[in-house]
Amino acid sequence: MPNTSARPKHGRRSRRRRRGDPARDELVSSSLQSAQQCLLNQDYGTAFVHYLLVLNIAPEFKDFAQESFRFTLFKWAEELDSVGRIQELFDCYEQALEILPADEVILNSMGEHLFRMGFRDEAAGYFHKALKLRPEFPEARENFYRVANWLVERWHFLMLNDHGRNQKYQQAIQKAVQSGCSTVLDIGTGTGILGMCAKQAGAAEVYACELSKTMYELACEVVTANGMDGDIKILHKKSLEMEVPADIPHRVSLVVTETVDAGLFGEGIIESLIHAWHHLLLPPKSNENKFGEQSATGRVIPAGATVFALAVECPEIRRHHRLCATQVGGLSMAACGEIHSPVSCSSEPEESVEPYTTERLSRLPGGYTALTEPFTALTIDFNNVQELEGLSSREVQRIQLPVTQQGELDALAVWFQLHLDEESSLSTGPQEDTCWEQAIYPVHSAKCFMLKPGDELIVEVSCRDAYLGLSGVAVLRGGRQIHLDKSRSWPRSENLVPNPNPNPEAELCTALACLQTNQKQSKDSCLLECSEMALLNNTDYHQSFRSALDKLISQLKGKLHSGEGAALNTDPAGSTPASDLLYVLDVSEGFSLLSLLAASQGGVKVYSSVEKSKQQEVLKRLAHSNGISEQLLEFWLNRVEDEQGMLQRPSGEKLWSAIILDCVETCGLIRQKLMEKASLARCLLEEGGHIFPERIVVHGMLVESDTLLRESAVQGLEPTLGFNISPFINQFTVPVHVFLDFSTLECRHLSEAAELFVLNLMDANSNYINREVKIKVTSAGRITAVPFWYHIYLDQEISVSSLGQNSHWKQAAVVLPEPLQVQAGDWVCLNVKLHKSTISILAHIEITHVVMD
Repeated sequence: MPNTSARPKHGRRSRRRRRGDPARDELVSSSLQSAQQCLLNQDYGTAFVHYLLVLNIAPEFKDFAQESFRFTLFKWAEELDSVGRIQELFDCYEQALEILPADEVILNSMGEHLFRMGFRDEAAGYFHKALKLRPEFPEARENFYRVANWLVERWHFLMLNDHGRNQKYQQAIQKAVQSGCSTVLDIGTGTGILGMCAKQAGAAEVYACELSKTMYELACEVVTANGMDGDIKILHKKSLEMEVPADIPHRVSLVVTETVDAGLFGEGIIESLIHAWHHLLLPPKSNENKFGEQSATGRVIPAGATVFALAVECPEIRRHHRLCATQVGGLSMAACGEIHSPVSCSSEPEESVEPYTTERLSRLPGGYTALTEPFTALTIDFNNVQELEGLSSREVQRIQLPVTQQGELDALAVWFQLHLDEESSLSTGPQEDTCWEQAIYPVHSAKCFMLKPGDELIVEVSCRDAYLGLSGVAVLRGGRQIHLDKSRSWPRSENLVPNPNPNPEAELCTALACLQTNQKQSKDSCLLECSEMALLNNTDYHQSFRSALDKLISQLKGKLHSGEGAALNTDPAGSTPASDLLYVLDVSEGFSLLSLLAASQGGVKVYSSVEKSKQQEVLKRLAHSNGISEQLLEFWLNRVEDEQGMLQRPSGEKLWSAIILDCVETCGLIRQKLMEKASLARCLLEEGGHIFPERIVVHGMLVESDTLLRESAVQGLEPTLGFNISPFINQFTVPVHVFLDFSTLECRHLSEAAELFVLNLMDANSNYINREVKIKVTSAGRITAVPFWYHIYLDQEISVSSLGQNSHWKQAAVVLPEPLQVQAGDWVCLNVKLHKSTISILAHIEITHVVMD
């Protein structure tokens, strides 16, 4: 590719010649005219080429043509995106930025495309450049906040604020270095804190590696700011790709790492340590050389781990992973088949996202009940390479656990103790004051199973694919095994004693029978995301929608048949003339039953936005079993070309009786572009038609919460052992904290709940973009955050709350940049703004002026 930025020879003479070049002027003029004509004809690709030509040979037209050039670029990019010509799309943006390198709008748009394609590091760079050019650019700021959550996950803040954890690592590293480990490699360095601990302890050579580009650049900044840039060599690569001497000059005597997740092995620590022992570390201390020189041998911090688990009953876990309701909104769920979350240790590998999810048990709404005592599931020595290599080939271990408490078996909860050395360890247990969550292995039994004292729960522990796997497989009660997972294909003996004389023919028949059972279950099974399972189990939500739909449909039917003297057809399986049908569109995200709730009213044709084929099959089975004619249910995305065209008429002559919009994300934020969708939806309603919901009322409260502060930003030098880290990582602080459980948040309420904002989806004239709210302080303290939630009004009378006990939504909170000290009786002014569905809040104390006589 030619270097377009290279200067031509005799540049001055050529520029002087161009200024008076009639041919050039004619070309510029004709190209501008052609570009404008192409725009009128919606030929954006050709228009883009014409604008490129003009702006390359006549840079003085940049200001004049900038808006049209942007518009053309964005339209042409949309077309290229829609047909999958992604490389050409990015080529166009690069060409545009060569001409207008300081155009913050184009930079932001390029970042949006990169983010959608999964290039988060690169997207962040473009958003950051746009913000530097225009700090108050709201779209770039919101995009940067969004990508910051991906690039620097919130656990980084919690971990860096965990002084106890940091100090224990520091002490273990210091002890190792002082005992002779003079060369150190920090794998997955993050901000570089463990590598800096090693250098501070006196290590002669310190190396570090980091895969994330964002974290690598951040670590370089941190190390430089702490005066160690010449002492610590940081590599932007995976440790598995490192070699001696290409990346480090020789093998090191100490590896430090914390590449562990809540399930211990999920971040690849086993694979990285096996590679390190073979390629990067000195050989471990053996019995033969245990009195030899420490610096001639290698070791790892942490030295090993012990994994613990226990069986729990927890309604909050249950409702996120399996169907709990037999009826939802008046619909029988008997025919839905097997529905559960994709988090499963016993599912087929291609069906599962991973075998576990994570929760902080101490913060789960409703709490949990331990059904067994904690037990040791596994131990691992990170300084024994043979043990590491043999982990995935270990035989499946079966453990029998006495049941100590009656309750429904919902999950196995897992945590671990990380042994940093012989004396020091860290625990991630549910009772610890720690930055860690616990791993949750949900139980997907179709029917609830009550454990009783005297039972023994049989648990299998495995390590397939470098993941720790746990599953409750059976219960021993009165000498008999009761199998919990009916899809398992291992032989089903009625006791724990293996058959000494197996019959090969009988075993083959059993295996074939199991295979047939598995095939049928697989055909009727359907996976829903955890949030979709919680929505399906939210019976209050569905009952509210049924009542609101029933009311609207009855009103519209009454208008339709008024004066005709005809009896209304309320049979959902009955035949209704097409001219009398009402049309309802459900554009909810993901799996939704709301279309069936409307169809069950009779005389209503519904369109569902459910896209996945297995989920469509579930809706069809439910429709059939609940007496809803298959002619009254269609899948809207099978008719429209793409999601962009989702909001349109049901047919050329018809309008919608109701449009159901998905207004709140599971994380607790208003859905993006909600108000734009509502504006379009209003134009597609028949007279008397309705958008559900009709309005959303945002409520909030003033709180003091150190927990939210620790989860949002690093709090100074003290937790990070005096290292200057906070100014660098806090660049990725976002003002809105999401996925919050307000009911279990550690906080002090400093006010009553108050109405903050109203969004009206039916009446655009009543909306506004900012509002000032005054809230009276009821208790003295520091306002650190404003948690908020929603009352979602389906009509004037019927509403659902995102704060309810059975809500499938989480809450969110705006964390103030600086805590606000208040006294009881003070009035706090909140300036609440809504920009493109994003809420921001600024707070200050109202100054009351006292008039003196």
